Amino acid sequence: MSQYLTTIELESAPQATASIIWMHGLGADANDFVPIVKELDLRACPPIRFVFPNAPTMPVTINGGYVMRAWYDILGTDIARREDEAGLRQSQGEIEKLIGREIERGIPAHRIILAGFSQGCAMTLQTGLRYPQQLGGMLCLSGYVPLSEHIAAERHPANQNTPIFLVHGVADPVIPLQRAEQSRQLLEQCGYQIEWHTYPMPHSVCAEEIVDIGNWLTKVLAD
Repeated sequence: MSQYLTTIELESAPQATASIIWMHGLGADANDFVPIVKELDLRACPPIRFVFPNAPTMPVTINGGYVMRAWYDILGTDIARREDEAGLRQSQGEIEKLIGREIERGIPAHRIILAGFSQGCAMTLQTGLRYPQQLGGMLCLSGYVPLSEHIAAERHPANQNTPIFLVHGVADPVIPLQRAEQSRQLLEQCGYQIEWHTYPMPHSVCAEEIVDIGNWLTKVLAD
């Protein structure tokens, strides 16, 4: 594997002073959320560098071993009971490398937001809750907290007060709303600052959600 995951980059304006590392879902790729940037109202935000990484390719058990882009394997329909711990931790390391690269490029950790959809949401929480420097925020779309039984022992105090945007579709057939609500409750019990929204949608993104994302980014990043 090369030093870093391959990425697509897009800047909202020159000379970025903040970065958003945005992870796609299972079977998608780095292009998946690129179009959403132009739909966000970022007029009150500083220049942002969006970094969209490609997950590695691997056989996915639940899909009959078909090779696709995935942050970790899905071993069965009960994602809470059977998790690919090794895959989650390996991808966590790859995302941490991307955070480190943004820091090397002059963006301080507290101006870096992790974002993701579905598996990408899981990786945002897997990485962000454990990261040893304060991040700017965690943007968590239609996902859940993976390896939840390890959070209490492994979470890092550097991100105890990092804002978390957690949203889900009430008709999601892939990751049921109950799973997301359990994640929200866990995070709240651990004392995290959660902004929680639900939308009348399946496992997808809707217009109202995009407005809320833009508002949250403005609140978190505006100088």
